[in-house]
Amino acid sequence: MFELNIAQTIDSSQAIYDELAQSFVRLLGSERVITEPSLCFTLGTDASLYRLTPKIVIRVDNKEEVIKVMALCGASKVAFTFRAAGTSLSGQAVTDSVLVMLTERWCDYKITESGNKIKLQPGIIGGHANRYLAPYGRKIGPDPASIDSCKIGGIAANNSSGMCCGTAENSYQTVHSMTLILSDGTLLDTADLISRDQFKKSHSALLEELTKLATATKSDTELTQLIEHKYRLKNTMGFSINALIDYSDPIDILQHLMIGSEGCLGFIADITYNTVKESPFKATGLFVFKDIYIACQAVAALSKLPVNAVELIDGRALRSLAGKKDLLAFIDNLDLDATALLIECHGETAQHFDALIEELTDTINQFETIESIPFTTDSIITADLWYLRKGLIPAVGGTRAQGTSVIIEDISFPVEQLADGTIALSQLLNKHNYPDAIIFGHALVGNLHFVVTNNYNHQEEVDQYERFMQELSELVAVEYDGSLKSEHGTGRNMAPFVELEWGVQAYQVMCKIKNLFDPEGLLNPGVVINDDDKVHLKNLKLLPMADEIVDQCIECGFCESVCPSRNLSLTPRQRIVMFRQLQMLAREPQTSEVKKIIKSMTQQFNYLGVETCAATGLCADRCPVGINTGDLIKMLRSKRSLSSFVKMKVASWTANHFKFTTSIVRLMLRFNWLLQKIIPNRLINKVPLWHDDYPMPAKSIEYTKEPLPEGQGAKRVVMMPSCASRSMTSNEKARDGRSLTEVTRSLLEKAGYEIILSNVSAELCCGMPYESQGLKDLAKQKSTQLEKELWRLSESGQWPILVDASPCAKYSKDNRSSTDIGQSLDIYEPFEFVTQYLLDSLTIKKTDEPIMLHITCSSRRNGLADLMLKLASRCSTNVTVPEKIDCCGWAGNKGFTTPELNQSALKTLKSQVPSGCERGFSNSLTCEIG
Repeated sequence: MFELNIAQTIDSSQAIYDELAQSFVRLLGSERVITEPSLCFTLGTDASLYRLTPKIVIRVDNKEEVIKVMALCGASKVAFTFRAAGTSLSGQAVTDSVLVMLTERWCDYKITESGNKIKLQPGIIGGHANRYLAPYGRKIGPDPASIDSCKIGGIAANNSSGMCCGTAENSYQTVHSMTLILSDGTLLDTADLISRDQFKKSHSALLEELTKLATATKSDTELTQLIEHKYRLKNTMGFSINALIDYSDPIDILQHLMIGSEGCLGFIADITYNTVKESPFKATGLFVFKDIYIACQAVAALSKLPVNAVELIDGRALRSLAGKKDLLAFIDNLDLDATALLIECHGETAQHFDALIEELTDTINQFETIESIPFTTDSIITADLWYLRKGLIPAVGGTRAQGTSVIIEDISFPVEQLADGTIALSQLLNKHNYPDAIIFGHALVGNLHFVVTNNYNHQEEVDQYERFMQELSELVAVEYDGSLKSEHGTGRNMAPFVELEWGVQAYQVMCKIKNLFDPEGLLNPGVVINDDDKVHLKNLKLLPMADEIVDQCIECGFCESVCPSRNLSLTPRQRIVMFRQLQMLAREPQTSEVKKIIKSMTQQFNYLGVETCAATGLCADRCPVGINTGDLIKMLRSKRSLSSFVKMKVASWTANHFKFTTSIVRLMLRFNWLLQKIIPNRLINKVPLWHDDYPMPAKSIEYTKEPLPEGQGAKRVVMMPSCASRSMTSNEKARDGRSLTEVTRSLLEKAGYEIILSNVSAELCCGMPYESQGLKDLAKQKSTQLEKELWRLSESGQWPILVDASPCAKYSKDNRSSTDIGQSLDIYEPFEFVTQYLLDSLTIKKTDEPIMLHITCSSRRNGLADLMLKLASRCSTNVTVPEKIDCCGWAGNKGFTTPELNQSALKTLKSQVPSGCERGFSNSLTCEIG
């Protein structure tokens, strides 16, 4: 059976959606309204275990559009769901109705009170908010593992917490104010006295009902005690009814009910947080115990000390991390009973910090450890440890059996019962035939996550999951009086169990709240409140096998925030979703309807998936499993190339006549320059291949004699100009008209270097242009040819090699052969070489001129971002690195043929150019063009 439910007969309700879609088009324009079924299917996915295909997907720019969209949906009695990043795990961000997504415009922020407060729009990524606050020594309280991917809208709407924030620093506890939009289109700014007064008049009935609910709840001792107990734990099960006992002002109650409401009560248009202090001293350690029971006993002891985070990682979860980092090499020697605690502590003074580490170490030593990484302040080790922990869910998902889907649950036990509760959970998992399940989580507050896998193609496994969930809810909510949802939100997968956990009375309070805020039931229906006790078993997501490159993907979305095509076409996650669906459809009986769907989806995928992918590999760095969606796209391009005899012949000819090929490029650039002289820019700029900002053709390079005479000096360097710098030079408008080769040569000579620059270079190429088109054999041919020549020029690896383009340098290093020749070559890109070899020999006069620095995707992947910024800061006191631009989208040659990719990737660049800034710098000529 295939998932794409688009072959149904149009029923009477379809006419309503068609009319609504037309209204959306009139409001938003056709580009921001998607009704094509295969694209709705693809965009509708999130990180949860559910798959629903929205009938309409729209993208909104601002609050005014949100209000109008809500009015249109209300008039048509059509349900709608808001989506930020789609990293939610519980099914609260999917719908089979109207999906409302945010465009990139929802990214404004304002820091006030010296960093003590920050106002954030819902489209801002959580990690970016912390970056803005870093100069003030502050951060937002919530710290979910997905903080570098999830957005503020989801963090607030789900009351996400994380490793260190516990129950004291989540969104509920740290919200100062917010701007919200209710289902009737009313906008309330809780920080604005005028807005509050107007709302009190217009919505007096709503506020009166909230006051009555609060009064009744506070007067009910038993209900109050239940709420106090439940929120002593981490708890996102149901609505945040602790607001009814924590606050008296009905607007304060309303504001706190919005936190964790999962889009069921309204839309959070912005939120102002009271920020928390970033401690000046931090240390992290990893300690491995014999089994999970001993580890939990250690947690109970640690919970009495001022420790900031204690993360439990069981043996199977540890095994999923094997081979990820050298510092965890000992994992291979552990059995599956071994359990680790990842511990972080903070200090305000050095003396207090040292004493705390000593106390924590003494406490841990009371329990036998079998391996450990002692407490360290080394930022690299600490970052590696937390990177591994934050990526556990997708990493574990990547080790699942092929064709199975991932279920991530999220529970809490009272911390004093954590050891017994964890053992009971393990026994329950074994009872229901989940022997490979893994357990990990925020043990300091009794919060555990566990992951199981099922194949939903098999009804017996669905039945098995149903029985397990029923017993799990009884174990956690009844036997241990814990929480069935601690931080991932209720969603669809726990909605049937809200009443079981909370009891009839508290559940009725939640139902009243839902009815007060959403009397028509249009806001994300079925989430949190749901009468269907089987909803958690419906619309389960299949993760079919498609290709070994991407089969490990669980669609978590960690990759999306760095993708240069994310606002143009598809993200890596969405490319995988559409590709998987195509592979699944290909295995179905090829009826005329299935063939029609395949044809339509293939046409969509060819452009949205293949043509507009930059294939930078940035997605692999964000993916805890290391999935490089670009490799999939290159493979598909390869198949397309292999099917084109002419293209293969042309590509092979260029590889064997590379010097002549670069001459053709120079000729085209000369032609472009001539066209600029006779055709107005407004006309020439409409043709991708001819543009007034393209560079001039490069002049002939003056090569050195070879070999250099012996004994002339110990400072020599092999200079390898990239094919780009051999073909093109600065734009005619550039302040410095010299070519990159001339500038590089001048710099090297100033530092006293003898340059080895061979005319053989004219035939050389690293191979990346061919590899990006999926022509792996030709790429290998060119990289092997380059390696042999560099070995000769460097006199068997004696001299360093400077490649003047960062992408080419990275590709050359990554594709060195495993032979002594390949491994002996020291290849550097410009910033690396200058930092390591030239700085001591140069006098740098710092300027106050404002400059911008573009850090290429290859430099980011090589970990050179900080080095580039430090070197640029040696040259200027005013250096700006634009935000949210991880790749320019030029992608080697894509900028010439698919300029919209470059334009989309750099859409936010112009607004970030500082006043008076006239120059930008990078380490790739093609990226500089972009």
